[in-house]
Amino acid sequence: MYLIMFGAPGVGKGTQAKFISHKFNIAHLSTGDMLRQAVKSATDLGKKAGELMARGKLVPDDVILGLIRERISLPDCKNGFILDGFPRTIIQAEELDKLMRELELPDLACIEITVPDKDIITRLLNRRLCASCGTDYNLLSNPPQENMICIKCGGSVIRRDDDNEKTITQRLKVYQEQTAPLRLFYKEKANFHGVDGSRSIDEVQADILAIFES
Repeated sequence: MYLIMFGAPGVGKGTQAKFISHKFNIAHLSTGDMLRQAVKSATDLGKKAGELMARGKLVPDDVILGLIRERISLPDCKNGFILDGFPRTIIQAEELDKLMRELELPDLACIEITVPDKDIITRLLNRRLCASCGTDYNLLSNPPQENMICIKCGGSVIRRDDDNEKTITQRLKVYQEQTAPLRLFYKEKANFHGVDGSRSIDEVQADILAIFES
């Protein structure tokens, strides 16, 4: 099972990717997590990425693809994996396809979660996370305790610096310009599925499970 979870910021990709990962025993690959782990582990690619990030530079596609190559060679990817946050551009998608063919892995299926922009903005303005363990919360749908202490680990529940309306609006603009065109790229491959993410988490999960069953 080799999947891409696709959609704008705030549609619930990470939540659903974690669910799929646990349900089907496949690895959940977040490019952000991969970058942080590679930098922490001080691999050659991690050092290169860390130097670029320290200077405020974007990590180039070849480094990201190198990290993905390293990551999917680990034992927990033997049953497959789900990519969350990559690819973001047509060029990245084309290079990812080349990597999959080179490693003799199956074509990637793509699941897109869609939510109207106005609802995404509301979600992200109310999003919170535990600073210690990363557990996700939302003041509207999944609130933390009143003292803003994480139920799981007791850490502090905080708001991300970039979860403000100006930054969220800019992120959505960049997504529509650079990443949304991937919809057609994957639709042309036929293994593309759309899910309405504006409903409850359980309802979205049920739709995703129905895709696998069919």
